[in-house]
Amino acid sequence: MAVNVAIYLLVCVTPPVLFWLASKSPALAAALRRRRVPAPSAPPIERLAADLRRVHRSLADLAPDAPMVRRRATNQAYDALLAQACAALGLRHWLDELPEGVERDVERLRVEEALRRAGLTVP
Repeated sequence: MAVNVAIYLLVCVTPPVLFWLASKSPALAAALRRRRVPAPSAPPIERLAADLRRVHRSLADLAPDAPMVRRRATNQAYDALLAQACAALGLRHWLDELPEGVERDVERLRVEEALRRAGLTVP
């Protein structure tokens, strides 16, 4: 008698439990996908573009008698932003490899033009 009751309960309970589990599986799969997707490590390209314009403006507005430390720091910040924008758009640059001077200035102009061609407005 107890075996018959156990079989009856198993037959009655199993289908609703299976349907309940099936109804929860899409939410569970979505939660697992969200956990696996890493957060972006780089800032959005829109923020990079705004930062590039801001630093370029501050570089252009530097007074001729501004301290050399400020000028170099602003140039380095601008180069770092250019490198981040290149990385975000998949462009190659040599800003990190070239020493300060004419070659780096030419590379900076080349990178600005490559970014413009890629659709990023750089002044």
